[in-house]
Amino acid sequence: MVRYFLKRLGMMLIALFLIVLLTFAIMHAVPGGPFTSDRQVSEEVLQALNEKYNLDKPLPEQFFDYLGNILHGDLGPSYKYTGKQVSDYITNGFPVSAKLGCITIVFVLLAAVPMGILAAVKNGKWQDMVLMAVATIGVTIPSFVIASVLIYIFSFRLNLLPTYGVDTWKGYILPVIALGGYSLSYMARLMRSSLLEVMGQDYIRTARAKGLSETKVVLKHAMRNALIPVITVLGPTVANLMTGSFVIEKIFAIPGLGVHFVNSVQVRDYTTIMGVTIFYATFLMAMIFIVDIFYCLIDPRIKFE
Repeated sequence: MVRYFLKRLGMMLIALFLIVLLTFAIMHAVPGGPFTSDRQVSEEVLQALNEKYNLDKPLPEQFFDYLGNILHGDLGPSYKYTGKQVSDYITNGFPVSAKLGCITIVFVLLAAVPMGILAAVKNGKWQDMVLMAVATIGVTIPSFVIASVLIYIFSFRLNLLPTYGVDTWKGYILPVIALGGYSLSYMARLMRSSLLEVMGQDYIRTARAKGLSETKVVLKHAMRNALIPVITVLGPTVANLMTGSFVIEKIFAIPGLGVHFVNSVQVRDYTTIMGVTIFYATFLMAMIFIVDIFYCLIDPRIKFE
C-alpha cells in the first residue's frame, strides 16, 4: 500500500508540474500582458511595473522563480489589484464555492441514484421513459438557461425565492438546482445503464433463483458493482462543483472562486490565473485519488497493488 501511495504521489507531482508549465507557457504566448489595457500606459511606467514584478526577465528565469515561490507556499501578488494576494482570492472565494458545491453534491446524489435505480427497475415502462426524458433535458440544456428559467418562474412570477446572493437558505435553492442539473441528469443515466448491465450478470440470476426479494437483489447484490461507474465520475464532479462555476456565480451574484478566475483571465492577471489553476488541479487530483480508494472499499476484488 505504501508503494502505491508513493507512486500515485509521484504521478500527481509530475502532472502538476506539467500543468504549471503549460499554463505558464500559454499565458505568455498570448499577445499583451497584465499591464496593457484600453487605457494607455507610458513606456516608463510599463517598464517600471515589469521590473517590479520581474516580468522583464527571460521566461525560463521567470518560470523557475515562480516555481520556487510555489514550493514555499507563495502564490504571489495580484498584478491588477494592488495589495491583493492570490491566496486572498482562494481563501475568500473557495469557502463560498465549496459550500454551494457541497449542497449541490448532496442534492445530485440524493436525486440521481434513486432516479437511476427506479429507471433500471422499471426498464421500458412509463416511469423509465419519463425519468430518462427529464435526464435528457437536463443534460442538453445549458446551466445558464436553466438558471434564467428558474429565476423567471420562482422569482419574477411567483416571488418565492431571491434572485441573487446566498445570505439565507432560500438563496441556495435556485443556484443548487441550476448548478446540479447537468450532473444530476448525467449520473442518473449512468446509474441506470450500469445497474441494467449488472442485473444481467449470472450472480444476480443466482440470487433470484434462491428466492430473494427483488429489493434485496437490487440494493444488496447489484448496487455495489453498479455504483463503480458513478463513483468514477463523482471525483471530477466534486472538484468542478466545489471550485466554482463562473456562469452560475455570475447570474446569482455569488462571490465564489469561479468569478475571480474568469475576471483574472479577462484582465490577464498572470499570478491569479496560475494560482487558481494550480489550486483546481491539486483539488481535482486529490478527488480522483480518493475515488480510487473508494473502489477498494466498494469492490473487495480491487486491490491497491
